Amino acid sequence: MKVELEARQQQGGQPQSQSQSQSQSQSLSQTQSGSTVSGSQSQTASGTASSFLSIPQSAPAGLLTITQPPQQSTSYFKIAQNQFITFGWNFSYILATPTHLTVSAVCENGNTYPVGPTNGIIPGTATSVVWDAYTYQTSHPNLPLAQAKYTLEIWADGGPDAVREPGVLTPNSALQFALYTPQAYTPITSGWSCAGCSSAVSQHIAHPTFIALIATLMVMFVSGSALLRRI
Repeated sequence: MKVELEARQQQGGQPQSQSQSQSQSQSLSQTQSGSTVSGSQSQTASGTASSFLSIPQSAPAGLLTITQPPQQSTSYFKIAQNQFITFGWNFSYILATPTHLTVSAVCENGNTYPVGPTNGIIPGTATSVVWDAYTYQTSHPNLPLAQAKYTLEIWADGGPDAVREPGVLTPNSALQFALYTPQAYTPITSGWSCAGCSSAVSQHIAHPTFIALIATLMVMFVSGSALLRRI
């Protein structure tokens, strides 16, 4: 009886911390672009949760391809009121979705300008951004947009110099475009003149070919007059 009583006391006196610290785990798997991504998620009695994403090293690097505007030629955009510029793209081989994207316009003069209404920071799943260059121009007189060529740069959490990694978005700087400011309309009655036209005429008059043509015509005229006199 004494041994049995001690055994019961020992059994009933076991600490309950083991049942409180039990955790539940589950395995997750998903397939995207032909590559399998595995992960695990666990939750303890205290309410804390953790997750882990595993990307195979054989997976290709994530890519971003510009779809708007076309890249076959340089697009020229006007800096004017209600003239919005839309940049669009799509993703390929993205297995680790970025938390955000940074979109910037890098001018050939070295200045960098944020693109979009949120200072160049947009959600990581966004596939387009609309830029009001005119509003930016009027709101930033100390750093105005130049009439020049620009390179559109888009990168994710790793920054503009992030190296290629499997399933992770690679920075893109493939698109080039140009901005220009239209000149205000000036009617002819207000003194408008075509400076380019005048300079073009002057260049033609001073061209050696033009001078030779005039000399040839003069010689032909004089020779013709002499023949007519003989007749």
